[in-house]
Amino acid sequence: MRRNLLPVMALLLGTLFLFLGNGLHGLLLPVRGAEEGYSNEILGFLGTSWATGFVLGCFIAPKLVMRVGHIRAFSAFVSLISLIALLTGIVVDDYWWVALRAVTGFCTAGTSMIIESWLNERATNETRGTIFSFYISITLIGVVGGQMLVGVFDPSTTILFMICGMLYCVAVLPTTISTAATPQPLKSIKLDLPTLYRNSPVSFVGILLIGIANGAYGTLGAVFGARAGLSPSAIAAMLSITIFLGAVMQFPSGKASDRTDRRYVLAALSGMAALAALVLVVFQPADPIMMIVFVALYGAAANSLYPIAVAHANDFASTDDFVKVSGGLLLLYGIGTIIGPTIGGPVMTQLGPYALFSVTAMAHVLLTAYAIYRSRLRAPIPVADRENVPNIPVTVSPMSTPESLTLDPRAAPLQESEETGGNPPPKEANA
Repeated sequence: MRRNLLPVMALLLGTLFLFLGNGLHGLLLPVRGAEEGYSNEILGFLGTSWATGFVLGCFIAPKLVMRVGHIRAFSAFVSLISLIALLTGIVVDDYWWVALRAVTGFCTAGTSMIIESWLNERATNETRGTIFSFYISITLIGVVGGQMLVGVFDPSTTILFMICGMLYCVAVLPTTISTAATPQPLKSIKLDLPTLYRNSPVSFVGILLIGIANGAYGTLGAVFGARAGLSPSAIAAMLSITIFLGAVMQFPSGKASDRTDRRYVLAALSGMAALAALVLVVFQPADPIMMIVFVALYGAAANSLYPIAVAHANDFASTDDFVKVSGGLLLLYGIGTIIGPTIGGPVMTQLGPYALFSVTAMAHVLLTAYAIYRSRLRAPIPVADRENVPNIPVTVSPMSTPESLTLDPRAAPLQESEETGGNPPPKEANA
């Protein structure tokens, strides 16, 4: 256990700094862009560009890693991300930012897949649940911590861009100096949409709608706060609170979905998110506290939907297909995050900043209606027949890749390592 723990802790430390940089840079750009007077469409394209690069990275990055190796690829990816973070502070131009954001998304997918495969290499069937929980927690802590830095320094200066570059530089150190054995090649990703839909129509449609809503808010939430008159520190607090409450809500909502038809829980939570969003659209509260309260309620409901939709899909799939089904849904979520900001930007321009929540409300209303409709057409899996595995919260961030799913205790058992003194054999799910 000690032999597995020490390399994992080094990787998790690097992961923390990587996601601190991701959280800081992801919030800094829209906040600074709003101060520079960039249009809502351009600021929305920042999210669209990043998500497009990330999805492409999930398909292409494994081939690049196979050519040059994990350590070289990881160092190259992080170096590019660091350079881009610094360059966006030097070249303050909206079109350059959009183009560079796609490269950041691509490289983030590559770094995440390498970290996740490396963690999986050190995991066993007995330890991967603990490693998975640590990994999910650290990604959330990193994103929230990075966002809070925006409220500490002035976004109109270059200091936050420099801090972001420094965080990325620190992130590469634990991996480059680690003596851990190089992990097995990354798994190729396949997106079989017809099979995903046949397995669970509610999860298929729901994940896409959740991606649209979360992508719109995740990218343009900071723009909404700036246009509504919030200070940078208040914007950082608002976005961080929604992530935190979404993570907390996964536990009670997960337990509720384990005891009843998950589609009812999806409908109830998406209905709550839609209601909170519509309150913001209709009443447009000017008081910052009231504004943050309703946005926090929205985030608590909206950010707890994803893991329940994944769990529902896996109710109708075999244990051996967990990685394949969940990985496909994760990429489908990424497609949704491409669509959301693309729609949200123009809507905010035409109808004002609060109209952002009309986009998210529409997605959640559709999810509520479809979940109820499908519950009339297909009987749920009886609770007693579901896999006797506790509900494991899944990160609400689209920064995870399908590689991380092998660490999930709900996946098929890992193959046992051979005690030969060499590298262990590949640990692939029997999908």
